[in-house]
Amino acid sequence: MSGIVVLGSTGSIGLSTLDVLARHADRYRVVALAANSDVDRLFAQCLQFRPALAAMADTDAAARLAERLREAAPEIEVLGGAEGVIRAAEHPDADQVMAAIVGAAGLQPALAAVRAGKRILLANKEALVVAGALFMQEVHAHGAEILPIDSEHNAIFQCMPPNFREGLDRAGVRRILLTASGGPFRTRPAAELAQVTPEEACAHPNWDMGRKISVDSATLMNKGLEVIEARWLFEAEPERIEVVVHPQSVIHSLVEYVDGSVLAQLGNPDMRTPIAHALAWPERQASGVAPLDLFAVARLDFEPPDLERFPCLRLAFDAVRAGGVAPAVLNAANEVAVAHFLDHHLGFTEIPRLIEDTLAQVTAGDIDSLEGLMAVDAEARRVAERLVADRV
Repeated sequence: MSGIVVLGSTGSIGLSTLDVLARHADRYRVVALAANSDVDRLFAQCLQFRPALAAMADTDAAARLAERLREAAPEIEVLGGAEGVIRAAEHPDADQVMAAIVGAAGLQPALAAVRAGKRILLANKEALVVAGALFMQEVHAHGAEILPIDSEHNAIFQCMPPNFREGLDRAGVRRILLTASGGPFRTRPAAELAQVTPEEACAHPNWDMGRKISVDSATLMNKGLEVIEARWLFEAEPERIEVVVHPQSVIHSLVEYVDGSVLAQLGNPDMRTPIAHALAWPERQASGVAPLDLFAVARLDFEPPDLERFPCLRLAFDAVRAGGVAPAVLNAANEVAVAHFLDHHLGFTEIPRLIEDTLAQVTAGDIDSLEGLMAVDAEARRVAERLVADRV
């Protein structure tokens, strides 16, 4: 049996992962679960999957979980704080680690799993956005393996030839085409975007996601972060990555070859498909996702993204071209902006303005170490918070 760690087990990706694992209990054994602060949900997961270790980033939550497990499942070790989550990530009985902790908080646990030489099922795009060069250096140095979980990157992975890591030119790949649904405001008049509410932004037309990633999808920042992620996963120059708006979310991404062929991966919009694919790779297994009915889909539409309406995507392309600390600053400022938008402290159209202003003020820093990157991240957050305070 393959030992599995699920980091971010109480979030949407974590729940989908556990759903797939429960369908194949004869094939996988959950050895560790990690979450932030949702004690009730992690407690229920512990009773169902009986991991050897449960970790919570929130130390108070970890203490409450330990108290509840003391009688219900005393054999489960409970750890709290960031170190506890890292211990889960590098668990010696783990073969695969689902890295699904949202945001920059997921970087250190993902790196710990890499340094332990695990197979990483990477759902935390910020690990590559914030620390792409450093992260991939560690992957090569420690013999770890990265399988992408984002539906778009998993689709690209499925459409790539086996030798793509030798270089896209050698593999005969011309371009990577990242599809985007366009979010809930694809056709809303630009003049009305300033009035968008958090509730509207979180109502994605095709995907059931967490609040932060739903807002990122609405601003197209999620697609921008995916461009940066694809640059590192597939060693592709930004000029070879194109975003295509595809409202039906049936084609999850495409790869164009030099001979004129274009390969695409299609499926219903359900994260259990890429999760099941990565868990079993190079084999295939059931995911619980309904088969795609092309007759019900009936049509597939495509259009270019509107960078004037959604400047976050433009900012992400600018950041990946600039390199250095720019992607880390972009990500940090976006996290601050989205948090304030969700708290009704910032308007929807102010999100890209805050990010652009932060990028203009934080331009230097050390990118050769995790500590240096975390210092840049912290500085960008301080600047962004100050800019928000100035707007209030």
